[in-house]
Amino acid sequence: MASDLSPEYAYTIVYAKDVAKSVAFYAKAFGYHVRRVDESNRWGELDSGPTTIAFTPIHQRETDDRSGAVQTPHSDRERPPMEVCFSYTDVDAAYKRAVENGAIPVSKPEDKEWGQRVGYVRDIDGIVVRLGSHVVKPTKQD
Repeated sequence: MASDLSPEYAYTIVYAKDVAKSVAFYAKAFGYHVRRVDESNRWGELDSGPTTIAFTPIHQRETDDRSGAVQTPHSDRERPPMEVCFSYTDVDAAYKRAVENGAIPVSKPEDKEWGQRVGYVRDIDGIVVRLGSHVVKPTKQD
């Protein structure tokens, strides 16, 4: 009998300085529903459709000892080797809400040549968050 090795994307894990604070920030700034924060404040989850956005502390013995310590940027001219992207129908309103709720503005929304409106902010831990529309195929011009 053959094994089914087709993966299903399940989690994006964000390493945060304060799990409960980051979960509350993402809920308020980006509009997500909090699924849970465990009693130890070492794990939190947001509902995000078919996947989960999870939060765990930057430093923890279980992962630091096995896979190495999480490296954090030393200035606002550096960023982690990942970004989070959320899709909205109204990117300008999403950007405004994020900034009003503590996100650090990086660049205001603008139309990109590939057919997407995109703006960038940083979360409270310095992670870059892209707020973008769905890509719209350009219309043919005669």
